[in-house]
Amino acid sequence: MAGAGAARPMAVASLQNVGRRTLATSRPSLISKARPTPRATFDRAALRQSFRRSYADDVINPAVKAKAKRGSWFALKWLWRLTYLSAIAGTGWVAYGIYESRHPADQADPDPNKKTLVILGTGWGSVSLLKKLDTENYNVVIISPRNYFLFTPLLPSCTTGTIEHRSIMEPVRNFLRHKKAAVTFYEAEATKIDYEKKIVYINDESDVKGATSSNEVPFDMLVVGVGAENATFGIPGVRENACFLKEVNDAQQIRKRIMDCCETSTFKDQSLEEIKRLLHMVVVGGGPTGVEFAGELQDFFSNDLKKWIPDIKENFHVTLVEALPNVLPMFSKQLIEYTEKTFKEETITIRTKTTVKNVTDKYIEAESTGPDGKKVLEKIPYGLLVWATGNALRPVVKDLMSQIPAQKDSRRGLAVNEYLVVKGTESIWAVGDCAIANYAPTAQVAAQEGAFLARLFNHMARTEEIETELKHLSHVQEVAPSKEKRDEAFAQIKDLQRRLRRVKRMGPFEYSHQGSLAYIGSEKAVADISWLTGNFATGGTLTYFFWRSAYLSMCFSTRNRILVIVDWVKAKMFGRDVSRE
Repeated sequence: MAGAGAARPMAVASLQNVGRRTLATSRPSLISKARPTPRATFDRAALRQSFRRSYADDVINPAVKAKAKRGSWFALKWLWRLTYLSAIAGTGWVAYGIYESRHPADQADPDPNKKTLVILGTGWGSVSLLKKLDTENYNVVIISPRNYFLFTPLLPSCTTGTIEHRSIMEPVRNFLRHKKAAVTFYEAEATKIDYEKKIVYINDESDVKGATSSNEVPFDMLVVGVGAENATFGIPGVRENACFLKEVNDAQQIRKRIMDCCETSTFKDQSLEEIKRLLHMVVVGGGPTGVEFAGELQDFFSNDLKKWIPDIKENFHVTLVEALPNVLPMFSKQLIEYTEKTFKEETITIRTKTTVKNVTDKYIEAESTGPDGKKVLEKIPYGLLVWATGNALRPVVKDLMSQIPAQKDSRRGLAVNEYLVVKGTESIWAVGDCAIANYAPTAQVAAQEGAFLARLFNHMARTEEIETELKHLSHVQEVAPSKEKRDEAFAQIKDLQRRLRRVKRMGPFEYSHQGSLAYIGSEKAVADISWLTGNFATGGTLTYFFWRSAYLSMCFSTRNRILVIVDWVKAKMFGRDVSRE
């Protein structure tokens, strides 16, 4: 019975298996829907197997790990090699540049048969012209009371000792000596320009005078790039009591005044009112120069002065006075707001819509608008007053304008046409702050104007050379003894005429704005930069590093760049010097 009972379930199971096979044979569609296809099963399995193999290779297999490590090390090794090779190449390039600058080649002597080109000034426009001018085409004469070029954007840093003044000065003779043809330089002041006689009258204002009495310099072509004076707008007492910020002497005077105010405030028996007056530093002018100086001065106090002269830290204060509704009017609204916010954090007071009416040796009288809309006249005591606003014409420019009828309606400078020719003249050009070309009087504009004039003068010289050759070939063609000679001369004439048309195709001057930069203190800067079809506005610490790199690249020479970097490092490591001189 037991065997029969056991056999029965086996039979039942056998019958069930047969039924399943029959069902599977008769209804294949149902089975295919219930089970995945063999291809799908294979793909999933292959993917799983590949993942396991990859995991085993990366984590378990030490040979694979070692190979990957060797590959990474190889890449880092070559990256390191490229880095130090680039450093060596860069050092070699700088060393060669320094060597070349220290060993100028011989120059050709001036050719009396060529035109005399006289350039007045050694500012941005004149120096930019000289850098790109081919001096072999003209007898070039430079007249300027200073024998150096000054990188003015970093001048506010010189007032506090962040940068030494000689680091941003480039002697004119350093680069004139490297021109192909010799250039004549006279350290003198141009006192008068006689347009009819084509003579510039000069005066040697140095402490050492020579025996010569000659003060006339004739010219065939003249470029006026004498810049502008500080505008006082007729306000009494400004020229007698304020410090300006245009020249090296101005920066040195401001530095002495800062230290005099600080030291005098700690003198015995000074009243609190007098201490507050002495330590109140007032800056008039909310443009880039005034804003940068205010930021540098506040940095000087925060990082150095209050550390070494702790007696002044409760009363030292900087105030910026501006007649317009806001500072930095050439920047975007968001950067103006950022600057004002930063100044507030630095405890620099901004007095906008405030006009200076009178200046004495101890206070300024300023007019502002009160909350009720009425004008309020108040006295603002100061220890240091820096005047950083506006330009005025130099006497030599005023005199030249009076000689030219076409300039009678011009008030702010010499009116020029699209090729920077002074209107009403044929052989006088003007660049920089003394020229009115419908652009802001900035270093960027002056530099581009100077570069344009260099290209223009080089084209003019080439044009005259081609025209002389054409006259000679025309004569050769007329007297040629044979048809072959005449045809040869005619072919040369056609070629020269094509070249002449290309040379004469030079267009008028067009200014390309590259952007505006300003340092606002606390290692922050603002930048309004032209980017593709619009402007890119930014401010902060990263912009400060961009500001430094931009100004560094704009420095005149490798020598200037190295000296400025050394000054920055020195100020960071040891702080600014608080000595008076």
